[in-house]
Amino acid sequence: MNGLIIAAVGVLFLVLMALIYRVFMLVRVAKDVKEPNARDSKVGMSNKVNSILFIVFFFVLFASIFAYGFSAKLKYILPEASSIHGVEIDFLFWLTTAVVFFVFLLTHILLFFFPYMYRYKEHKRATFIPHNNQLEIAWTIVPAIVLSGLVVTGWTVWSDITSPAPKEALHIEVMGHQFAWKVRYGGKDGQIGKFNYMKIDPTNQVGMDFEADESNYDDFMYNELRLPQGRPVLLKIRSRDVLHSVFLPHFRVKMDAVPGMPTQFWFTPTKTAEEVKEELKEKGDPNWDAFEYKLACTEICGGSHFAMFLKVSVLKEAEFNEWYNSEEAWAAKNVDYLKEQGIKNIPSNLASK
Repeated sequence: MNGLIIAAVGVLFLVLMALIYRVFMLVRVAKDVKEPNARDSKVGMSNKVNSILFIVFFFVLFASIFAYGFSAKLKYILPEASSIHGVEIDFLFWLTTAVVFFVFLLTHILLFFFPYMYRYKEHKRATFIPHNNQLEIAWTIVPAIVLSGLVVTGWTVWSDITSPAPKEALHIEVMGHQFAWKVRYGGKDGQIGKFNYMKIDPTNQVGMDFEADESNYDDFMYNELRLPQGRPVLLKIRSRDVLHSVFLPHFRVKMDAVPGMPTQFWFTPTKTAEEVKEELKEKGDPNWDAFEYKLACTEICGGSHFAMFLKVSVLKEAEFNEWYNSEEAWAAKNVDYLKEQGIKNIPSNLASK
């Protein structure tokens, strides 16, 4: 009952407001008929005030954009790229941003200043311009040239990035699964052995197929992604279950990990984490000491997607080689497992263990 009363009161209130508005409009029409000059004066003043407010809003808007942009720069903008191709990507990013912002600024200057320039003025009539060939040619050709330049530049950089990796590149396999990453190195022969998803089990989590490819015998796993400074690295990327995505933001690397469709991405790391820390410290970043490289998943892959990180380290060449050569092969650590699986081509040095 109370609900009906409230609803009825609400309807009556709306009807009352509509009637008041109707009376107000009738009174205004009557005044305009008696005093047409007063109406023109009100319209002129209203237009002038609104046009000035447009300009004020324009300056407030862009002042706010610039103020926020500069204040948030350290928080949201990544440090300088830590890979060779990353420098080119950053150049393209800022070039595109500059072009887009210039157009954005120009169009908004026109948008906000035209209401002031062409505000209502008594005895002034608008000029009718139905067609202008020069103007149409200009705003067709100029954007076409600018956009073509951006496309060609981007295509050139992308072609370099997606070109075959150099022969000296270090091959590393990165496999995503809910909700972690598995990293496999090629061992002493530098070759990542073949895998077979049918071979995946709780022990052989990446599905190394030892019978199909003996290169697997010297492969080893590690609980972080270690990279050599200054040497090309080819990431061989795959997924064990659902769609994931390898994202190394500081190296400007992103590539999807697709079930059943291996992908790859090669790049050359140029900076260790310590070198980046020094750069951040010089720039006054208060959190410089907490910096570290990370590999993140950027495809929503389930409930714990947010925690799918992997530590990444960039080591000096000599330090990396020392670590790499000291690692024991996965097969050497799991000889009993290989025997239980009935694998017949186990190397003699392992079979005797």
